[in-house]
Amino acid sequence: MRALCWVGAGELEVREVPDPELRNGHDAVVRVRRSATCGGDLPLLAGRVPYLAVGDVLGHEFLGEVVEVGPEVRRHRVGDRVVVCAGVACGACWYCRRDLFACCDNGSADPAVAEESWGHPTGGAFGQPRAMGGFAGSHAEYVRVPYADVGAFTVPEAVEDDRALFASDAAPAAWMAADLGGVRPGDVVAVWGAGAVGQLTARAAALLGAERVIVVDRHPDRLRMVRRHAGAETIDYSLADVPAELRERTGGRGPDVCVEAVGAGWDGDTPRSLADRFTGRPERPDAVREAVHACRKGGSVFVLGEFTGFVDAFPLGAVTAKGLTVRGARQHGQRYIPMLLERMTSGELRTEHLATHELPLEQGPQGYALFRDRADGCVRTVLLP
Repeated sequence: MRALCWVGAGELEVREVPDPELRNGHDAVVRVRRSATCGGDLPLLAGRVPYLAVGDVLGHEFLGEVVEVGPEVRRHRVGDRVVVCAGVACGACWYCRRDLFACCDNGSADPAVAEESWGHPTGGAFGQPRAMGGFAGSHAEYVRVPYADVGAFTVPEAVEDDRALFASDAAPAAWMAADLGGVRPGDVVAVWGAGAVGQLTARAAALLGAERVIVVDRHPDRLRMVRRHAGAETIDYSLADVPAELRERTGGRGPDVCVEAVGAGWDGDTPRSLADRFTGRPERPDAVREAVHACRKGGSVFVLGEFTGFVDAFPLGAVTAKGLTVRGARQHGQRYIPMLLERMTSGELRTEHLATHELPLEQGPQGYALFRDRADGCVRTVLLP
């Protein structure tokens, strides 16, 4: 089959790779219909994640059709249209039973590296190096889906592909940030980053009852999308003192909940990652620092962006002096996807506008260049095998 593979720092190539096969009774094989780019892919593309090997297949946000199932699969059959959670989890361990699917004990293809890096093994993911807990990615014609009854969800007939696609990763990550960030009716919520996840976080906060949502970014096209599709206010950080502006808009207090949806590349530098842990260069959480300083006393800061190593100059003093709650997580998608599909069916949650560019798989390298450079108003590139 054809797949979009990493072949060196900044380089991608469509290659022929072996077709996926069932490896145990709980597997399914899915023929990909849609697969989206994501900001979490950019450190991989730049070659800044260790253990990535030439020929590894990228991609983790996808939708497709079931073409084969293992004998233990009960929820799916051949022909089902499914959206697949970007994270891999077993559904049965101590963490999965508590809806902490990204913390799964059994979802990683190789848990030793995560345990060495973070103290415990974590769940797996598609499109990551095997040593980083990953499985072959979704920028391909077919994907093997482990624990298919846990991670694959039948798409309601009324929901089109371009809407359902975002239930794989962006929408559950966004809803988790608003939910675990503690958004309540009447809150003021600030979101750093107007990419797909930031825009959907703004929408999730509004649906959870936030009185005002303010999104911080510098790209005019994205800020226009936020105002149009999420109904949020915006701040262009290139033109304003963001903490001062947020205080001005909140009667001097600051937002109740601040969500960082940017990651390590906020200042425009090449995204940093776990590789820098081995070279002594920490990541710089610029948006996280700003969120901590901007948040009201006793408020909540949720870190949603992709950080994989250490960070420097973290304002821990502000956290303790202001009595802030700081949380972070990789998305527990299996916890939210059924609810999100219901909201997509009702029209309450619309995401198709985020698929700004659609290209055939063969043009995957060009699609990633558009996405990486935010060229031509690109928010997400969707690849069509």
